[in-house]
Amino acid sequence: MRFLSGTSSEGVREQLFTLGEIPGVLWTPEGGGSVTRPLVLLGHGGGRHKKDPEVSALAHRLVAECGYAAVCVDVPAHGDRPKVEEYGRLAAENQARVEAGQELAPLIAEFQALVARRTVPEWRAVLDAVRELDHVGPGPVGYWGVSLGCGLGVPFVAAEPRVRVAVLGLGGAHASADAASRITVPVRFLVQWDDERVSREQSLALYDALASREKTLHANPGGHGELPPFEQDGALSFFTRYLSG
Repeated sequence: MRFLSGTSSEGVREQLFTLGEIPGVLWTPEGGGSVTRPLVLLGHGGGRHKKDPEVSALAHRLVAECGYAAVCVDVPAHGDRPKVEEYGRLAAENQARVEAGQELAPLIAEFQALVARRTVPEWRAVLDAVRELDHVGPGPVGYWGVSLGCGLGVPFVAAEPRVRVAVLGLGGAHASADAASRITVPVRFLVQWDDERVSREQSLALYDALASREKTLHANPGGHGELPPFEQDGALSFFTRYLSG
């Protein structure tokens, strides 16, 4: 793990790093020192990147208000990572299928399943590296991801026993139902009731597929990109309940 730069603002330290070919950013409380603290891995949405404003805002709140560490890395073909020819080809084929009248959700699922085969082992490696840092330590781990962050996050949470709690949403059963059936940690699941990319039926089917005994469904009116800002408040409270103390 190689750190490229570091800045501090309002008590939050932000460090850009690379882990092999994976570019990422780590947020921790300013001051450092040897400590063990909760860590939340954040999965960004499709077409976005590790320093997306919504991701950065949530990361800063996790650090400033909860004293946690937060980390986000660029998904393959996003942010500072090179384009992937296979992904580009699939995206073009899917666009042609949509224009020919095919349903969008199964095409999204196919793409997310392909990307997840790379991201799941990458994210597990990121956890390994970050939790070895003196200013993070081997504390409890949470996950947050919606949209693409849900499609990739469900198989990640299913495969990663260190994750104790997850906030997921804006995803459907086409992409993740099998993996969801292996998730048993507490989950807060977010649905946009008028989502134009993921049907209400698919969202509810994914929620039903979760094997967690402790899971809650939070539905709000609006489209895919209209998740209310107050859902960040709920996410922070949810993480605090299961990662603190």
